[in-house]
Amino acid sequence: MQLAGSVGVWMQRLAQDWLVLQLTGSPAAVGVAVALQFLPMLIVGPLAGLVVDLFPKRRIMMVCQSVIILLALGLAAWVASGSITVWAVYASCVALGITAAVDQPARQVFVNEVVGDAALRPAIGLNNALGQLGAMAGPALSGILIAQAGSAAAFAANALIGVLVLGLIAAMRSAELHPGTPAVRGRGQLLAGFSYVRDRPRLMLTILLAGLLGAFGMNGPVVLAAFAERVWHNGVAGFGLFNTVSAVGALAGALLAARLGRMGRKGIVAAAAGFGIAQAAAALMPTVETFMVMLVVVGLMTLLFLTSAATAVQLEAGPAVRGRVMALYLPLLMGGHALGGLLAGWLTEQFGVRTGLVVTGALCVVSAVVIGLLLWLHGRRVRVRSTAGD
Repeated sequence: MQLAGSVGVWMQRLAQDWLVLQLTGSPAAVGVAVALQFLPMLIVGPLAGLVVDLFPKRRIMMVCQSVIILLALGLAAWVASGSITVWAVYASCVALGITAAVDQPARQVFVNEVVGDAALRPAIGLNNALGQLGAMAGPALSGILIAQAGSAAAFAANALIGVLVLGLIAAMRSAELHPGTPAVRGRGQLLAGFSYVRDRPRLMLTILLAGLLGAFGMNGPVVLAAFAERVWHNGVAGFGLFNTVSAVGALAGALLAARLGRMGRKGIVAAAAGFGIAQAAAALMPTVETFMVMLVVVGLMTLLFLTSAATAVQLEAGPAVRGRVMALYLPLLMGGHALGGLLAGWLTEQFGVRTGLVVTGALCVVSAVVIGLLLWLHGRRVRVRSTAGD
């Protein structure tokens, strides 16, 4: 369910991005589309987290999935009619962003209700790996469909996947679930999530690192579209191929993350730095073949970082506030992704595709170094206080 749902949402996002590029011919316009898909998560995310903690997760997921199906069907029909406009695509991007702001933290927290506390740690790791794998595989499948049958077919396929996911959610037996205790309704519950994260510097810094990498590195739709159009000149076929290659690396990253289990903060920081280095190296590759090799590495490091960071955040958050904490983590990651789309689009327009990717990769490495240093200083202060207390 998690894999299929993630594949469907990311298919929709990729198809929307490519449609904007077709309608405008501008990577900067694609950056706007990316921003409109993810900025709503940054704006409504904290409130969405409170909704997740207050109401049944399964019901929330079914409502959100129904909205996603309607959006996909509407765009499929509109594109097929030949009258689609860029403003209609932008509106769909906003609607998908608002829906995802509620749906994604609900999916994350719902894992606890499916497996219970005993198997929570491996289940969270597997769930995050599948979700991030879907985020890489979805664009690849969408690219293939667009190349073979057009954008309308990609949107229609996403609607079918949405129906499948909705059916899987509905088929779950309520008696076999482990529903948690909902948050107490009252004043201050929205701020409680912020306070929980603020009082835990390691958790706060991990969330911040995810946001920084979202802003500086998670810009695949803009970058790969620009490389396909302006560097390798292989159009939508190349765009689909590049996303497929990245998905292969993502699969390797998911398998590696599952094998390694829970990574410590040093491992998370190292994965973030490795992602930035791989991204900058990909920009410098002299041939399309070596570029695709580096895309495999980028996909691997992306999944390794995102899976390990999300697992660490979710396990550190208490069950009563987990929805609100994930609704801070995910919007910061995706909101950063939105800003990163704008940044990547602007850098591409102003300085070229290769330069833009080198700059954003370098910013990822700098972010990892700074957050790693802050985590080390925090750990040192904790050790000093512990020694003084003894």
